[in-house]
Amino acid sequence: MDNPTSLDELIRALRCLPGVGPKSAQRMAYHLLQRDHEGAKRLADGLNLALDRIRHCGKCNTFTEAEMCERCASVRRDPSMLCVVESPGDLLMLEQTQSYPGHYFVLMGRLSPLDGIGPREIHLDRLLKRATDGVVREVILATNFTVEGEATAHYVSELLVGHGLTVTRIARGLPVGGELEHVDSGTLAQALLERRPA
Repeated sequence: MDNPTSLDELIRALRCLPGVGPKSAQRMAYHLLQRDHEGAKRLADGLNLALDRIRHCGKCNTFTEAEMCERCASVRRDPSMLCVVESPGDLLMLEQTQSYPGHYFVLMGRLSPLDGIGPREIHLDRLLKRATDGVVREVILATNFTVEGEATAHYVSELLVGHGLTVTRIARGLPVGGELEHVDSGTLAQALLERRPA
């Protein structure tokens, strides 16, 4: 017997989540319908509310319910520093360090020509306008150390360096508390290359 059409549609909808294949989506759908009607309702209501209220910040492009997010509206942050990240999750990780006092720009992705993601899809026109507003002096590139993240950092650097801005890249290296014998050779090689005076 085939699934009811609405169940098939739920399974297809759950497959849009990263890392969720057909079996996982089916398992989630059955769980929600069999054991957690209240959870399914909360999930549906939460998604509808988020889709209705959440937008992009007019300044940094992260998610917010207002025209401008709290970080961009804060007078305590240093407007001369702009940190470029790939996602709102990356922004939150940097914020948890409590070591960066400046502003952000969230690309909402990274360059990936094979996936059809070019400069327009990651809002590089908005980044250029934001970075060349006359207030920003340094742009810190904090994209991931993947092939796509490195390509994005290089592209953004080339785009901005001609505008009189200082463009820097976050460093790579060993994790705090890490032991050399447990670190991959690429990370160890990069740490040696990026060494600094003790």
